[in-house]
Amino acid sequence: MMKFLFMMLFMIPLCFKKKMFWLVQMLLLFMVFLFMNLNLNIVNFFNISYMFSFDIISYGLVLLSMWICSLMIMASENLLKVNFYFNFFLFNVMILLIMLYLTFSVMNLFMFYMFFEGSLIPTLMLIIGWGYQPERMQASIYLLFYTLFVSLPLLIGIFYVFKEMNSMMIYFLKFFDLSYYLLYISMVMAFLVKMPMYFVHLWLPKAHVEAPVSGSMILAAIMLKLGGYGLLRVLIFLQKVNLKLNYCWVIISLLGGFYISLKCFCQVDMKSLIAYSSVAHMSIVIGGIMVMNYWGFMGAYILMIGHGLCSSGMFCLANINYERLSSRSLFINKGMMNFMPSMSLWWFLLVSSNMAAPPSLNLMGEISLINSLLSWSWFLMILLMMISFFSAGYSLYLYSYIQHGKYYVGLYSFYMGSSREYLLLMLHWLPLNIMIVKVDYSMIWF
Repeated sequence: MMKFLFMMLFMIPLCFKKKMFWLVQMLLLFMVFLFMNLNLNIVNFFNISYMFSFDIISYGLVLLSMWICSLMIMASENLLKVNFYFNFFLFNVMILLIMLYLTFSVMNLFMFYMFFEGSLIPTLMLIIGWGYQPERMQASIYLLFYTLFVSLPLLIGIFYVFKEMNSMMIYFLKFFDLSYYLLYISMVMAFLVKMPMYFVHLWLPKAHVEAPVSGSMILAAIMLKLGGYGLLRVLIFLQKVNLKLNYCWVIISLLGGFYISLKCFCQVDMKSLIAYSSVAHMSIVIGGIMVMNYWGFMGAYILMIGHGLCSSGMFCLANINYERLSSRSLFINKGMMNFMPSMSLWWFLLVSSNMAAPPSLNLMGEISLINSLLSWSWFLMILLMMISFFSAGYSLYLYSYIQHGKYYVGLYSFYMGSSREYLLLMLHWLPLNIMIVKVDYSMIWF
């Protein structure tokens, strides 16, 4: 696994050369295709080297990270046009990708913690350095302190695990079962904040609204998945306590998901609406992971991958509109079908994937998660019905409000989508809807 790490490290000097913007992006795409050709072993860890190894969860999330990072560069052509520190931007993206790659592929729990927290710094740089509004400082501080406040207990918990087991290898943890409530809370809270669970989600909409398009893409696609990945890894050795306490998390997250679905209807900012919809999706993922059954784990993994592609694509669309109109308000972005008829097709495709229409991965993930939650308790039927119904509701609200209606009279100049933008959206939508054909890879990894 060192070969990909070295490839990324040797790409860093290219970021500072002139006229290398698109070369870096092409090399990242090339790396994605190299990574796809690794021999997959679905059942066990594979490609084990001194500190790194993959199983199917790590593999999918690393692939998603590389894919989204190459698309982030493609979405940020504006930085190259206006010559706005694009070399540092490339450098930042590469450092972030290295951090994410290491987070998902290390075997050692402490190293996982280190890179898990380390990926926060390049994200902060993205928001502070390339964000649009003055409030970006407040948003970054929210992001930093929400995450840091719960990460110290996680570190202490990891050291305690080492003291008990004399090992920090993730693979060995499955042979243990520690039943300590305090340890459980300290290990789990950091990941629930990162997901984010309702009540600790306030940093997310702020960070999304203030971040540039690349920041929003990586936040939606990968940063939320770090929490899910951490939960999947940590709950293995905390099963007894989890079985006693999981109903708290399931109820909080599903009630929160329902409430946030309603809150989406109050949003007048495109980015804010998409960010809140992420929280609603992640609430079902938390529920699926917490009930600790086979369908739940599978559904959580599939929905994390599907939501990563879908949400990222929707932030790209919001940014395409923002570049034309210099506003993210739904009132100003009305009647877009008159100006960009082909773009409204992409809006439709990605919004329909967001509400889990077939053949998207989101559908497969949501079916598995609904199965798992109902097998745990059929009382959840009502909440799940509400979340699914309102999920379709706010997606259609977003689509119809932007595409239809009378356009804003203040519009004075306009241009259609460029081929780069259509390619960018296609590279989000195609994997999201084609991977359903090989979804059996994601379904049999136990």
